[in-house]
Amino acid sequence: MKENLETVLLYLIDQTNKIARQHSQREFDLLGIEINVEQWVLLKVIEEKQVLSQNELAQTTNRDPASITRTLDILQKKGLIIREAIPDNRRQYNIKLTKGGSYFVLQNMPLVSEMRNKSIKGFSKEEVKQLIAMLNRVQNNMK
Repeated sequence: MKENLETVLLYLIDQTNKIARQHSQREFDLLGIEINVEQWVLLKVIEEKQVLSQNELAQTTNRDPASITRTLDILQKKGLIIREAIPDNRRQYNIKLTKGGSYFVLQNMPLVSEMRNKSIKGFSKEEVKQLIAMLNRVQNNMK
Protein backbone atom coordinates (compact mmCIF):
# COMPACT_ATOMS: atom_id res chain seq x y z
CA MET A 1 0.00 0.00 0.00
CA LYS A 2 1.36 3.39 -0.99
CA GLU A 3 1.58 5.88 1.87
CA ASN A 4 -0.16 9.22 1.31
CA LEU A 5 1.95 12.18 2.48
CA GLU A 6 -0.98 13.64 4.42
CA THR A 7 -0.93 10.57 6.66
CA VAL A 8 2.80 10.73 7.44
CA LEU A 9 3.16 11.86 11.05
CA LEU A 10 6.41 13.79 10.59
CA TYR A 11 4.93 15.63 7.60
CA LEU A 12 1.86 16.56 9.66
CA ILE A 13 4.05 17.79 12.53
CA ASP A 14 6.06 19.92 10.12
CA GLN A 15 2.94 21.37 8.50
CA THR A 16 1.39 22.08 11.91
CA ASN A 17 4.57 23.90 12.98
CA LYS A 18 4.55 26.04 9.81
CA ILE A 19 0.88 26.93 10.20
CA ALA A 20 1.38 27.79 13.89
CA ARG A 21 4.35 30.06 13.12
CA GLN A 22 2.51 31.80 10.28
CA HIS A 23 -0.56 32.34 12.46
CA SER A 24 1.53 33.65 15.37
CA GLN A 25 3.49 36.00 13.12
CA ARG A 26 0.27 37.37 11.61
CA GLU A 27 -1.04 38.04 15.11
CA PHE A 28 2.23 39.71 16.15
CA ASP A 29 2.15 41.90 13.04
CA LEU A 30 -1.53 42.86 13.48
CA LEU A 31 -0.89 43.93 17.06
CA GLY A 32 2.30 45.82 16.20
CA ILE A 33 4.56 43.52 18.20
CA GLU A 34 7.84 44.33 16.50
CA ILE A 35 9.58 40.98 16.76
CA ASN A 36 9.24 37.71 14.92
CA VAL A 37 8.28 34.33 16.32
CA GLU A 38 11.90 33.12 16.45
CA GLN A 39 12.85 36.15 18.53
CA TRP A 40 9.89 35.55 20.85
CA VAL A 41 10.93 31.95 21.44
CA LEU A 42 14.44 33.04 22.44
CA LEU A 43 13.09 35.76 24.75
CA LYS A 44 10.75 33.28 26.43
CA VAL A 45 13.51 30.70 26.95
CA ILE A 46 15.80 33.37 28.41
CA GLU A 47 12.97 34.56 30.66
CA GLU A 48 12.34 31.02 31.91
CA LYS A 49 16.01 30.14 32.46
CA GLN A 50 16.97 33.59 33.83
CA VAL A 51 20.59 33.27 32.68
CA LEU A 52 22.13 30.98 30.11
CA SER A 53 25.02 30.95 27.70
CA GLN A 54 24.61 31.36 23.97
CA ASN A 55 25.53 27.67 23.49
CA GLU A 56 22.93 26.58 26.07
CA LEU A 57 20.35 28.72 24.29
CA ALA A 58 21.22 27.11 20.94
CA GLN A 59 20.96 23.61 22.44
CA THR A 60 17.71 24.36 24.28
CA THR A 61 16.03 25.74 21.15
CA ASN A 62 17.61 23.31 18.65
CA ARG A 63 19.01 26.16 16.57
CA ASP A 64 22.42 26.59 15.07
CA PRO A 65 24.78 28.95 16.94
CA ALA A 66 25.19 31.31 13.94
CA SER A 67 21.42 31.81 13.74
CA ILE A 68 21.28 32.42 17.50
CA THR A 69 24.05 35.03 17.23
CA ARG A 70 22.19 36.97 14.51
CA THR A 71 18.91 36.88 16.43
CA LEU A 72 20.58 37.93 19.68
CA ASP A 73 22.22 40.85 17.85
CA ILE A 74 18.75 42.05 16.85
CA LEU A 75 17.32 41.57 20.35
CA GLN A 76 20.27 43.42 21.86
CA LYS A 77 19.79 46.35 19.45
CA LYS A 78 16.15 46.47 20.52
CA GLY A 79 17.28 46.68 24.15
CA LEU A 80 15.59 43.43 25.15
CA ILE A 81 18.66 41.39 26.13
CA ILE A 82 22.20 41.91 27.37
CA ARG A 83 25.26 39.77 26.93
CA GLU A 84 27.54 39.48 29.93
CA ALA A 85 31.04 38.08 29.71
CA ILE A 86 31.57 34.76 31.45
CA PRO A 87 34.60 34.96 33.74
CA ASP A 88 37.55 32.94 32.43
CA ASN A 89 35.81 32.41 29.07
CA ARG A 90 36.49 35.02 26.40
CA ARG A 91 34.42 33.24 23.76
CA GLN A 92 31.12 32.82 25.62
CA TYR A 93 28.54 35.18 27.05
CA ASN A 94 25.66 34.76 29.43
CA ILE A 95 22.41 36.04 28.01
CA LYS A 96 19.91 37.87 30.22
CA LEU A 97 16.78 39.91 29.68
CA THR A 98 16.99 43.61 30.35
CA LYS A 99 14.25 45.21 32.46
CA GLY A 100 12.68 46.25 29.16
CA GLY A 101 12.95 42.67 27.91
CA SER A 102 11.29 41.30 31.03
CA TYR A 103 8.50 43.86 30.69
CA PHE A 104 8.10 43.01 26.99
CA VAL A 105 7.65 39.29 27.75
CA LEU A 106 5.25 40.02 30.63
CA GLN A 107 3.24 42.48 28.52
CA ASN A 108 2.85 40.09 25.57
CA MET A 109 2.40 36.81 27.42
CA PRO A 110 -1.43 37.14 27.54
CA LEU A 111 -1.53 37.31 23.72
CA VAL A 112 0.77 34.31 23.38
CA SER A 113 -1.32 32.36 25.91
CA GLU A 114 -4.44 33.21 23.92
CA MET A 115 -2.83 31.90 20.73
CA ARG A 116 -1.72 28.73 22.52
CA ASN A 117 -5.24 28.20 23.88
CA LYS A 118 -6.71 28.69 20.40
CA SER A 119 -4.46 25.92 19.08
CA ILE A 120 -5.88 23.38 21.55
CA LYS A 121 -9.50 24.52 21.42
CA GLY A 122 -11.80 21.52 21.72
CA PHE A 123 -9.17 19.30 23.37
CA SER A 124 -9.71 18.04 26.89
CA LYS A 125 -6.91 18.47 29.44
CA GLU A 126 -6.30 14.73 29.21
CA GLU A 127 -6.03 14.87 25.41
CA VAL A 128 -3.50 17.71 25.68
CA LYS A 129 -1.44 15.68 28.17
CA GLN A 130 -1.55 12.66 25.87
CA LEU A 131 -0.56 14.72 22.83
CA ILE A 132 2.38 16.25 24.70
CA ALA A 133 3.50 12.79 25.83
CA MET A 134 3.23 11.41 22.30
CA LEU A 135 5.14 14.30 20.73
CA ASN A 136 7.84 13.93 23.37
CA ARG A 137 8.10 10.25 22.45
CA VAL A 138 8.48 11.12 18.77
CA GLN A 139 11.24 13.59 19.66
CA ASN A 140 13.03 11.08 21.89
CA ASN A 141 12.81 8.44 19.16
CA MET A 142 14.60 10.81 16.81
CA LYS A 143 17.50 11.63 19.15
